[in-house]
Amino acid sequence: MGCVAFNELLDVLDHGASAQAAGIRRGYGGPPARTVSVRSGLARLRCASLLKPLYAWVSAGRIPDADRWRRHAEPAVVISSNADTLNLWLAVGPGVILQDLRERTGVAWSPPNGDPSRFGSVEVAADEVATAYAVLAQSAVAGDPVAATILGWMRQVGADQTFGAREAIESPGAGIKCGWYGAPDETCLRTHAVAILPRGGTRVTVVVGMTALPYTDPRDREVYRERVAKGLPVEQEHEKVAGGLLRELMATTLTELGGR
Repeated sequence: MGCVAFNELLDVLDHGASAQAAGIRRGYGGPPARTVSVRSGLARLRCASLLKPLYAWVSAGRIPDADRWRRHAEPAVVISSNADTLNLWLAVGPGVILQDLRERTGVAWSPPNGDPSRFGSVEVAADEVATAYAVLAQSAVAGDPVAATILGWMRQVGADQTFGAREAIESPGAGIKCGWYGAPDETCLRTHAVAILPRGGTRVTVVVGMTALPYTDPRDREVYRERVAKGLPVEQEHEKVAGGLLRELMATTLTELGGR
């Protein structure tokens, strides 16, 4: 049933569109571990802000001043502050952050080509994102105080930045982080989301949806770039282009995991 549902979502995508979904359910004392992964289009997509909680997690051990770390890490996660994320990213170094993530999660990501300071241009796959966040979540329940803090912040992310993800997976207590952007060199809008569902004990369920959908109207693109340049929100444009698909991908993934 899950494959049929995914096919219904992906078979109607426009030419040039990309979409991915992945999920992990695992943990001691629960049912056998299960993974779900589906992809249409590009194998890897730019991550936008999807990885900010992971960057905050590993940077804590590299910044001796805990108050300074929290001052930037909390808004990076809770309100998706680019300025605060950039402070952590450059203070620790992109290569160090990504290497630390590889050592902790087993997932290998590379700094973006051209300008390593662009933290949102790291290219990822949905199954990799699910794997890394599952490690973060299980570290939190195993007693890692920084991971637990990060997860708590993800639960505070407001509805204006979640594209209805909590409602789609019917989990009001889920930790959510979304990423959204349309770069000037792209003819698409990228809209991504990850959800960590509360399960109890060491059990965790992680669901990821990622989209890069065509956005080619010249006037729309001009207005979008103007809003970004002025620091104005563009979430509504992403909702219009990708919100429905993103929610369906996440809901279908959770159903296929048997997580409802």
